[in-house]
Amino acid sequence: MADLLQGTVVGVADMAIARAGQGPLVTYALGSCIGVSAYDPEAKVGGLLHFMLPQPGEQADPRQLKPYMFGTTGIPLLFRKLADAGARKERLVVCAAGGAEIIDDAGVFAIGKRNRTILRKIFWKDGTVLAAEDTGGHSARTMLLNLANGEVCIRSRDRESTLWEAGRRVVTAPAARQP
Repeated sequence: MADLLQGTVVGVADMAIARAGQGPLVTYALGSCIGVSAYDPEAKVGGLLHFMLPQPGEQADPRQLKPYMFGTTGIPLLFRKLADAGARKERLVVCAAGGAEIIDDAGVFAIGKRNRTILRKIFWKDGTVLAAEDTGGHSARTMLLNLANGEVCIRSRDRESTLWEAGRRVVTAPAARQP
C-alpha cells in the first residue's frame, strides 16, 4: 500500500472522481469522519468521499454549505458525479471506513456513531449495499481506492489490510469489536 499512497489526496470534507490510469484515490485521518469509496469495474471509474458530519444544522444556509462535509449531501453527490462520469449504480462496489470515537470516549457527542448511522440510513433508503466496511472503534484510518482494479485498502496505526478486492469480498471485522 505504501507505494500507492502517492495518488490523488481527498481532503477532509472533499471528494474526487477518477478513472483507471489516473492513479489511486487516498484519504487520511478518518477518525470520526467516514470515507466512502465507490467503483464501477466495467467503466473503470471510481470516487472517494471524506465526510465529517452526518448533516448540516437546521439553521445552516444552503448557499454557504460545503456539500462534501456532510453525509446527507456528500453521498448523493458522489453517486451523481460517478453517474456523470459513466458509472452505473447497479455495478458500483461501495465500501466505507472510519466513524471511530477518537476524542469523545464518554460518548457525549458520538460523532462517529452518528456518521455511521446516517451512512446506513442513506444507503437503506437508496437501496445501496456496502460490499465491505471497517468502521467504529477508536483508531483513525487511511483509505485508498486503487482505480486499476477497485481494490480498497485500509491502514491504521497498528494494521494494514485489504478491505475489498476484485473477485472476492474481504470484510475486516468492525474495529468496535476489537479489544
